[in-house]
Amino acid sequence: MDIAPSPIPSRTQYVQEAVKHAILTGRLRPGQALVEAELAAQFGVSKTPVREALKTLAGRGLVVMSEYKGATVRTVDTAMAHAVYDVRLLLEPEALRRTVTARAELEAAGAALERSDAADDPAGRSLANRDFHRALYLPCGNPLLTRMLDELRDQAALVSAVAWQAVPSWEQEALEHREILARALDGDADGAGRALHDHIASFVRRAFPDRESPDGELPGVESSGVESSGVESPGGESPDRE
Repeated sequence: MDIAPSPIPSRTQYVQEAVKHAILTGRLRPGQALVEAELAAQFGVSKTPVREALKTLAGRGLVVMSEYKGATVRTVDTAMAHAVYDVRLLLEPEALRRTVTARAELEAAGAALERSDAADDPAGRSLANRDFHRALYLPCGNPLLTRMLDELRDQAALVSAVAWQAVPSWEQEALEHREILARALDGDADGAGRALHDHIASFVRRAFPDRESPDGELPGVESSGVESSGVESPGGESPDRE
């Protein structure tokens, strides 16, 4: 007998998605403390699902777990940014070439651009940007390539969120996105791949010049230290809680 999955997430999933959403939209800033007791009280759950959620986010590169400091939002520095974007430069253009060669549908990419244009805050633009890039590589036809890029997706979004606070470049990137999509829709696989490569590379040059501040963090971006962890729900109904 087939059993449809429950639309209500588990407590751990709910906390995980809420904290991730807050990190990727800048509500929780790099270096900010994630206090289990505070999060548990905020979500009305025990500390166990909070702890499990933070462990999962640590595995995805968004949170740092320390025996002495507890959990904090990962701090972004130029070394981490270049590591993430070097891999994107290697993999993402090739995935797009394969998507275009396969004549895959790109409606989701167009819809993401429309959401970005309509967004009136950085959080909305950030999420739409994330969706646009995934829509380009998701239909590439290679599950391993897709999975590798998916594993980078959250860290890339964290890097972007921090960089945009220091060097806003939404308008330029919107133009580049439209050029990439236009070439892809024209069936120009190599041209679309080159445009995507240039787009990622130019973002790195603008946002992460080859210099670091004395503490190793991105120039112009300050860590918020050990502020308390205030997290809003990412939307939807909350699960049954303990």
